Amino acid sequence: MNRYSLDDVPDRRIVDRLRALIAHERSTDAEVLAHIGEVDARKLYLPAACSTMHGYCVQVLHLSEDAAWKRIAAARAARRFPAMFDAVAEGRLHLSGVVMLAPHLTDANVAMLIDQATHRSKAEIAVLIARHAPGRDVPARVERMHDQLGLAAGASPPGQTSGPSGPGQTSGASAPGRTAGDAGAKRAGVRPLAPERFALQLTVDQTTHDKLVRAQAMLRHQVPSGDLAKVLDRALDALLDTLERSKRAKTDVPRAPVARRSTGKGRHVPNHVVRAVFERDGERCTFIGDGGRRCEERGFLELDHVEPVARGGEATVEGIRVLCRSHNQHEAERLLGAELVGARRDAARAATAARALEQDVLAGLRRLGVTLPDARRAIAGSAGRPAASDEERMRQALLALGDVYGTRCAEGARPTLASRCRESTPRWTIEPDRRAGPEVRATAGRRSRACCSSTSSSAASCAGRAASGSSRPDP
Repeated sequence: MNRYSLDDVPDRRIVDRLRALIAHERSTDAEVLAHIGEVDARKLYLPAACSTMHGYCVQVLHLSEDAAWKRIAAARAARRFPAMFDAVAEGRLHLSGVVMLAPHLTDANVAMLIDQATHRSKAEIAVLIARHAPGRDVPARVERMHDQLGLAAGASPPGQTSGPSGPGQTSGASAPGRTAGDAGAKRAGVRPLAPERFALQLTVDQTTHDKLVRAQAMLRHQVPSGDLAKVLDRALDALLDTLERSKRAKTDVPRAPVARRSTGKGRHVPNHVVRAVFERDGERCTFIGDGGRRCEERGFLELDHVEPVARGGEATVEGIRVLCRSHNQHEAERLLGAELVGARRDAARAATAARALEQDVLAGLRRLGVTLPDARRAIAGSAGRPAASDEERMRQALLALGDVYGTRCAEGARPTLASRCRESTPRWTIEPDRRAGPEVRATAGRRSRACCSSTSSSAASCAGRAASGSSRPDP
């Protein structure tokens, strides 16, 4: 007997059984959320050769992309507010409602919002959220919606169904029966149309539009029709060639491997090793999970030492492999310990932030007219001084620069310029440059500008006096 054939089942029994199944499904959903949340928190998807929890749900659990996203979001919210588990199990909240409420929940309002959202539809929960966290009114405006059918003449006007693409039009921008306006309203993405045929839809700004039209015009000899699909294909070929040279060490004439003297760290990977490793592993993570499944991640790829550098690993073809960022970190924590890896990661981030700040200070000193070697000496001289902000770090560098040039003048270097500096008392202000970090700008009288613009050493000496708060010239 087919268990899914219900032709002979009485009406009342069908209704009762349906209600029982729905109640069981809700209870199961709550347990599923709890397990998804725990797997996500423990990162148990990494041993299964998945770089993200979403990838694990899609590739291993075989959920759809939307179902995976919704359950992961709901599981993370329920872990923060466990009352949601009971609300889902009892049927008071559906998964969509959990996802909608999650950004607005706090320890103080979680019970109230769950109570008010009980047995509410998505539309009703949206109204509830609008009352709880009202947004701003949208500005009144009328704007033209440009369709994505083409960039040149011949595109269908808004409101008309699109036909076959012609010169200057993107193939498959709209599905049959959809209007151009509908196509432009959908978000960017790629969707399959037929075997080996895909529709690409996106929105670009004016600059990108102008570049595409210019490329289309310059390729008319090779692509007389101006087909945007062919223009885009050639553009991607050029882009991939550039990326392969910078990220995959691609070259037209490979050089013979040169023996390098060991630096003691072993982190440098020679170009011939990079090429050989990617040719062997392909552009895909090589991590193999417990069940023999290989990770499918193709983004955020990194070169990893099979034997850690701290244990003497070498940058050879046999000693290097391709891993995604998640599994590279997972392997490092497994071999070296999570605490050690975490400490090194924090130290690396702090060093990166310090280097970025030094570059900002260096740019400010260079704009002042300080030579590159002297600017570097000033930054090195102020490295040990406390600085709570970018402006304070710049001030300390100016003080160190004043000391550098003060010592130079004391030793007898450029006495004429030093005497000229003593004739003026410029006024200096430090103003942050949001585009390039701290920047120093001098405002002074004509004699001061003439003095300080004569050499970078004179300007820096004056800047050092200003940074220390002194209006008296250096002796």
